[in-house]
Amino acid sequence: MFTSCKKFLDVQPESDVDKEQLFNTEDGFEETLNGVYSRCTKADLYAGNLTFSNLDIMAQNYTFSNTDFQKIASFQYSQNILKDKNSQIWSSVYNAIGNCNEILQVIDKQKAVFSGNNYAIIKGEALALRAYLHFDLLRMFGASYKSNPNAKGIPYVTTVSIKSTPFSSVGEVINNAIVDLRNARALLSSTDPILSPAYIVGYPNKTYPDGYVGPKQTETMVSSLFLQNRRHRLNYYAVCGELARVYLYKNDYQNALSNATDVINANKFPWTQKDDAFNNNVEQKDRVFYNELVFGWYAPQANENNALVTLFSAANVAQYQPTPLQLDNIYEKNTVGAEDWRYRQWFFTATDVTPNRSYLVKYLVNSSPLKNLHPLMAPGFRLTEAYYIAAEAIYDSNPTKAIEYLNTVRTHRGIIDLLPATLGKTAFINELVKDARKEFYGESQIFYMYKRLNLDIVAASGQIYPASNSIYVFPIPDDEAAYNN
Repeated sequence: MFTSCKKFLDVQPESDVDKEQLFNTEDGFEETLNGVYSRCTKADLYAGNLTFSNLDIMAQNYTFSNTDFQKIASFQYSQNILKDKNSQIWSSVYNAIGNCNEILQVIDKQKAVFSGNNYAIIKGEALALRAYLHFDLLRMFGASYKSNPNAKGIPYVTTVSIKSTPFSSVGEVINNAIVDLRNARALLSSTDPILSPAYIVGYPNKTYPDGYVGPKQTETMVSSLFLQNRRHRLNYYAVCGELARVYLYKNDYQNALSNATDVINANKFPWTQKDDAFNNNVEQKDRVFYNELVFGWYAPQANENNALVTLFSAANVAQYQPTPLQLDNIYEKNTVGAEDWRYRQWFFTATDVTPNRSYLVKYLVNSSPLKNLHPLMAPGFRLTEAYYIAAEAIYDSNPTKAIEYLNTVRTHRGIIDLLPATLGKTAFINELVKDARKEFYGESQIFYMYKRLNLDIVAASGQIYPASNSIYVFPIPDDEAAYNN
């Protein structure tokens, strides 16, 4: 695998001299790091395949007439549509990792070019991105830790070289990611602006009523553009969240709980208010529960030429939508879910098509000249996931607290029926997974949860795909397998 890196975005440096000049200034490091985020928000990664496309399809969230989508939903990895997409994901992720390694290879030598805390922030984010990207790739192309921690994983690339990096085991990849994330957390723990009490999370385009008294967001009020909107980057709390995610994958419940509660107890990310979620003024409507995003991929280009609007609409003849009955079942309309905010606000049911279809409007963007309450984001880590992780991690030692964590999420989604404190482990996990599926609709995280727990996947038709490597482990792309044998 070639990991020699591109300059920021997709521009190739013409020579090593160009790269040296790039990293002679703080701006050069900032541009390169910004380029990693920009690369990750292309349609082949987090503004497409890894958020509201392939993995969400595999989680059986939609019903299709399009044969390519049907092949993805039925895990036909030998078909060209999946071979091509998976190869694209693989190469694009490693391209982004290569950019991180370009930064990390030289940043310690160039410490003198940085002002303020930018050395620690840039290095911390680069380490965190490297871990985040490797871990997501492992969750696709490696066996789950639960099934076999010693199984072949992926190469964990930490150098800039034309030489291939050997494959590591699943357990080794996880441990390497933990090292990078812990180092990132240490660097950001005293330098990240998000830690300041003066850093207030909120909507950038909120209109407040006359006489309003209360906290208003300061995320866009920082003089340095690079340090604005810390939730659009892998900030300190995002690193804690990712550490919790990785530790849970490893079944290290103590460390998973510790990092998840760091996010929860920060009280930095306010729960969405019903008035914002249900606002009839489309310019003041929160569709994605923006304030609860600990980290999200800023992806305005995801809707270029109305791409997302077209994807989730009647105009899409491929029927990239669930049926109303499918949604009713997922959100438990006939029992606890009739008033679930997610069920009521994230979907629109069109009756002008036969059969009727429901469309995901979580990512709907107002057309100019109308404004949007918040930018278009592909969620990377939610406050609710911290609660899910904490609940699962603490259940064995304190089931009452675990159920309290899960009930907190349900309550903030309009579900008034509380789960009983006497809920057994199997029933608890079942309720946890059901709520996570509701929360992560259109975000792909539920596929990873199914895999981590080694659960069978049930299609809308009732067909069961038994948990196995045949559905959960993506084949290594042919070019990589041939080159890095």
